[in-house]
Amino acid sequence: MPPTDTARLRGLDLLRAVAIVLVLMTHYTGFVAHAPIFGAIGKVGWAGVDLFFVLSGYLIGNQILGPVARGESLSLKVFFARRLLPTLPNYYAVLAVYLLMPLLFPHSPVLGSSAPPLWQLLSFTQNFGLAYGQTFTHSWSLCIEEQFYVVLPLAALALARIGRNAARVSVGWCVLVGAIAFGIASRAAAWLTHGYDGFAAQIYYSSLCRFDELLPGVAIAMLKNFRPMLFARLLRHGNALCVAGLAATVAVLSGIYKDVPNAFVTTALGFSLVAASFGLLVCSALSPPCVLNRVRIPGASSLALWSYAVYLAHKPIFMALQPELARLHSDPSTPWCVLVVLALGVGGGWLLFRCVETPFMRLRARLYPSNRSVAPKDSAALAESQGLSLPLPAPASVGATSKGFVRRS
Repeated sequence: MPPTDTARLRGLDLLRAVAIVLVLMTHYTGFVAHAPIFGAIGKVGWAGVDLFFVLSGYLIGNQILGPVARGESLSLKVFFARRLLPTLPNYYAVLAVYLLMPLLFPHSPVLGSSAPPLWQLLSFTQNFGLAYGQTFTHSWSLCIEEQFYVVLPLAALALARIGRNAARVSVGWCVLVGAIAFGIASRAAAWLTHGYDGFAAQIYYSSLCRFDELLPGVAIAMLKNFRPMLFARLLRHGNALCVAGLAATVAVLSGIYKDVPNAFVTTALGFSLVAASFGLLVCSALSPPCVLNRVRIPGASSLALWSYAVYLAHKPIFMALQPELARLHSDPSTPWCVLVVLALGVGGGWLLFRCVETPFMRLRARLYPSNRSVAPKDSAALAESQGLSLPLPAPASVGATSKGFVRRS
């Protein structure tokens, strides 16, 4: 039996909460503490963004491929409206804060070293040529996801034109595998051409070098919609998938951290392998018997629900608080300081969620209601309404990490 929505979202929400915690830790390390105070987990916290890419790939892929598999028409108008109404207001609200900062606080560290042209910020193309230290750099993952929202529906429409379902599925899998291979080849070519000096602009922030991390999630959506019986059998082994995913994640991240066998290989293959490992975890989260759907951690669902807004708000809050901590001679590595700063970052995201995101989610529910019949106040329904579209920020460099994976956002 396919998983129920409630069970599925509980497992996915747990993964989402873990991902946002990882990102909070790595940004606290890089922009507040300037020291690896969270140990090994904090050093690989950058992988939170990779987990969100896989989650988004699955949920957006499922929304698009479901109608194709059922032979229904795909309305691009409805799709884009449902995707953009809950995401754009948050983004532009935070962007407005960044743009007003030079007038209010001319010497604020939140501004970064430079700002890209306004048209790039407004059009979600900032990630092209983006360098470390620029203003609002954590929008890079939003850019990739928004570009993904354009490409995937068009690819699905092309796929739908293939008459026979078997041929449609075969072509879909060939395109997906080829796209992953293209992402790996793009990173390999960029590393050989630019090396570490061009890692940020040419590899880490590049759409061509990062889009393939969304594809393991799309692969799960394809399996669910085009091979439902096989998918149902697979979900019977949810706990085994979870163990395999955890083991693969630990092994891959350890190899990346140690540059095994070398920086070229970890750069070319590392992102794809991390995404594949997270794909196993996402698949396990869709299985009702899996432990991910049975463990209840207080606050995890709420944190998952707010995580898109928390992502947008927490980094400028962290950067604004850091000089104040220095002025007060507060040690950012002390537990009380960590808790206060993290709480303020999450609180800022909650405020953004309540004041900006929620009204537009309600507007979308009125104008473009979901086909699912769910209670409007149910957290799972709200999580679905966000589409788990939660691209997260790049990691901050703290020194002792893989040469190919040292970076600042």
